[in-house]
Amino acid sequence: MPSRCEICCELLIAILLPPLGVCLRHGCCSVEFCICLLLTILGYVPGIIYALYAIVFVDRDEYFDDSRRPLYYSSA
Repeated sequence: MPSRCEICCELLIAILLPPLGVCLRHGCCSVEFCICLLLTILGYVPGIIYALYAIVFVDRDEYFDDSRRPLYYSSA
């Protein structure tokens, strides 16, 4: 489970660059990242809203496996 500092950094990044925040949380080849990228291309505000939703509410541990590992995940 990510710390509060990690979540705050991800939320700040999600406001500035929505796909990057989702990429850090869920990985670059995930469905969440593709949806966020598409919404950001279609409109910046929908991309931000979805990125915040994907970071705060979507449980990444439910969909986690070794092939879709987030960038900062530690198995400790």
